[in-house]
Amino acid sequence: MRARQLAKKLETRHPEGLSHLELFLATEDLLPVTEEKKTWTAWSFVSFWIADSFNLNTFTIASSMIASGLNWWQAFVCVIIGYGLVGPLLVLNARPGAVHGIVFPAVNRTTFGLFGSLWPVFNRAGMACIWWGVQAWLGGECVYVLLRALWPSVTRIPNKMPASSETTSAYILSFVIYWLLSLPTIWVPIHKLKWLFAAKAVVGPIVGFALFGWSISRAGGIGPVFSQPAQLSGSALGWQMIISISSCFNNMFTLITNAPDFASRARTPSAAVWPQIIAMPIGFSVTSFLGIVIASSTVPQFGEQIWDVVKIMDKMLDTDGDSKTRAGLVFISAGFIYVQLLLNVAANSVSAGCDLTALFPRYINIRRGGYIAAIVGICMNPWLLYKSSATFGNYLGAYGVLLSCIAGPMITDYWFVRRGHMRLNDLYTVDRSGWYWYTAGIHWRGYVAYLCGFAVNAPGFIHTLAPNVSVPVGAQRIYYLSWITGTGISGLVYYLLCLLSPPPGMNRTFCEVDESAGEPRIDEIMREKYSSPREGVGLSSPSGQSGEEGDGYGYDEKAKSIGAQVHVLPSREA
Repeated sequence: MRARQLAKKLETRHPEGLSHLELFLATEDLLPVTEEKKTWTAWSFVSFWIADSFNLNTFTIASSMIASGLNWWQAFVCVIIGYGLVGPLLVLNARPGAVHGIVFPAVNRTTFGLFGSLWPVFNRAGMACIWWGVQAWLGGECVYVLLRALWPSVTRIPNKMPASSETTSAYILSFVIYWLLSLPTIWVPIHKLKWLFAAKAVVGPIVGFALFGWSISRAGGIGPVFSQPAQLSGSALGWQMIISISSCFNNMFTLITNAPDFASRARTPSAAVWPQIIAMPIGFSVTSFLGIVIASSTVPQFGEQIWDVVKIMDKMLDTDGDSKTRAGLVFISAGFIYVQLLLNVAANSVSAGCDLTALFPRYINIRRGGYIAAIVGICMNPWLLYKSSATFGNYLGAYGVLLSCIAGPMITDYWFVRRGHMRLNDLYTVDRSGWYWYTAGIHWRGYVAYLCGFAVNAPGFIHTLAPNVSVPVGAQRIYYLSWITGTGISGLVYYLLCLLSPPPGMNRTFCEVDESAGEPRIDEIMREKYSSPREGVGLSSPSGQSGEEGDGYGYDEKAKSIGAQVHVLPSREA
């Protein structure tokens, strides 16, 4: 009895009378975006990608290429190719969202089924939690630099961490400080932080270019930086460049997978095409170039190659701890802390919250999901991913394998199987005659394709997680191309299975149309329920707020804060 009462108290606010199934299929978060909320213009996408690209993780991915043996121009070529190829895939997967106004969990139902979509959504929620920890560790490193610049005695904190951790007690303390600083940002709804997000788009480039210019100056000019030779040649160089291109791809697979989330806010479908193909590669390439140059400057400065951008700032204090250096690093590290705090809540807390809300709508809302991400982020020991550039690269590769096999069938289903034809009503009902019911709500073709895409990369994936397990060199190299093999093979298998056993709605003519148009709209019926709170419970208020009382996450107000350049903010603002 007490357990039942506790469970009742833990429930989020929602309309009375909705069943578990109704809450799962048609939460207000998952319904198609209404026309008045489609506010993103072409320039909105441009500004979004420019602001989103500027973060320490983008710096670090690029700088790790230098540590792997590439020189500056080879690394920059990899960056241009990698992010340049991401753009078309991103736009292809974003199209259902741009045309029909539906978000990732709903689009995913077309490929994996109403209930089969749970695994891909859980997968993405898990990745958001992991990325929360990764970005938090980078923020914690910045806290360490700030503390050391202010109080050099921080270095004398006794180290209780084992050598295998590749970190120290002082860094763990800094990480905990960052973690505590992040908790209030999760509590406050993003739309109430919109001016802080606007400032982030200014602060990030200022401190980034400041570190860029300072690194060149300390290295003795641009000449010593650009004159460093590559450490690799022949096939070793070729495969390392492929690995580096893949790291760019793997870094973006979350955005490729959840592209419908932000595309659903496009005022017109065309607004989500060319601005993304052009602005996204440019934004990430510019930021990566800064990271490449900063990493290349470490050999002239310190006589050794350092790939972690924050560790480079720490090294500056080792070699030159005068007042000017300390003051400069206080300014730069404080700026990066600010950027990381806001980036993490927008990119990962909200994303994890949205996905966990889709999985457990009765008990989790965006705020609760954000705190779950913070707990998982600290429990995953993110410092272990930064033991070396190779470890970091391995993590990115494993990350890409899991998501590429989701994106491949999604793109294939929309463009080559159903060719733009959809039934929006069938996304929100368990009618067995619906297109997306398949077999008990699970699409076997989607899962066979997913497993095939993963299987081809499995040997290399296992070797990455357990290097002592020997696998053929060919299998390792297939894994290096996981963004091609995972996406391509899963998409191809899905298409062939659909040819052999056509699913409902398979078409030969391309036409982006809702086949359920003209029928009573289930999303409108459900939206009416959400807008009519009953005594004791109720998800919506006249102001558009949703979630538990005091949650403050109003869908309408959050939509207005999109201009603050928040990563995956539109995930569930239907």
